[in-house]
Amino acid sequence: MTAPSFQARVAPAALAAFLRGVERRGAVLAELQCGDSACGDVAMAAAMAGFPAAATGMPMADWPRMFWALLLAQPRLRHRTPVAMALDATDNLADLGSGPRVALLLRLAAGLTEADAAAVLGVAAPTYRLALRRALPSHADGRADPQAWQRLREQIHRRIKTLPQDRLLRLARAREAALDGEPDGSPLTSPPPDARPRRRLLAVLWTLLALCAVAMAATFWRPGAGTWSGGDGDMRVRRQALPTAEAPASRYGRDAGLIAHRDFALLGDPMAEVRTRDLDFHSWLASQQAMDAADRTEVVLSEATVAADASGEMDPDDAPR
Repeated sequence: MTAPSFQARVAPAALAAFLRGVERRGAVLAELQCGDSACGDVAMAAAMAGFPAAATGMPMADWPRMFWALLLAQPRLRHRTPVAMALDATDNLADLGSGPRVALLLRLAAGLTEADAAAVLGVAAPTYRLALRRALPSHADGRADPQAWQRLREQIHRRIKTLPQDRLLRLARAREAALDGEPDGSPLTSPPPDARPRRRLLAVLWTLLALCAVAMAATFWRPGAGTWSGGDGDMRVRRQALPTAEAPASRYGRDAGLIAHRDFALLGDPMAEVRTRDLDFHSWLASQQAMDAADRTEVVLSEATVAADASGEMDPDDAPR
């Protein structure tokens, strides 16, 4: 088999395999670069549509560099949408400039080496390393934060592996359209397969809303008079006196009321009130009696001490040795 015939046979299958291998990473890179998944998917579809013609006659080793350069050249990726969805708490992509952000995503989302990423951007390796350094997560004091870098890397890889099924189907249709030579992004701009059920659902919702409006209007209709309550019909206000308040069937007697009183124990002791009136006097008298007893005790002790000194008695422990 000659080389041209072999290339003609292998190229379509190789192109399909290559595009299938990069569509997840490319979709996430485009989404995080522009901040919107729909915008990113349209850019991804356009890049896949233009890739077969650009890859014709090019060695397969140069395909990755060509594809990522073609994707980053899409106009939709030049500006970031302000309604982007955050990558958990560690996402600072919206705060980065377009250059540092794409330098970061070429490493984390595309998985390129520094040399390949610099070639995709068309800059020297030192220039790329400078842009990547500006995009690295850092502490408040400016030091690099390896843990934040690792968390961001894990989140981007998780997003690549867990793309929604509807997005995967749209990307697969865009890939097949690109291999068949259809116009850019036609599978993504055409109505989705479930557009008709959605239209039916909207019709049902509008019907229910109209029924609710009719039911609300029916509440103002007066069937007996045949007129609206808001019209010129009989709008007189009817008044009716409230029934006179009746006396209670029974009440507590005086004795029962006293028993149910919360201070019944005090009310039941006739002398309690008398004693409470003289409580201050009795308290003062008790304190005076306690003070007099203490004074008498002190006088007796003092007299005993004086008598002992006068008799010359001495404690044996105080005798000279």
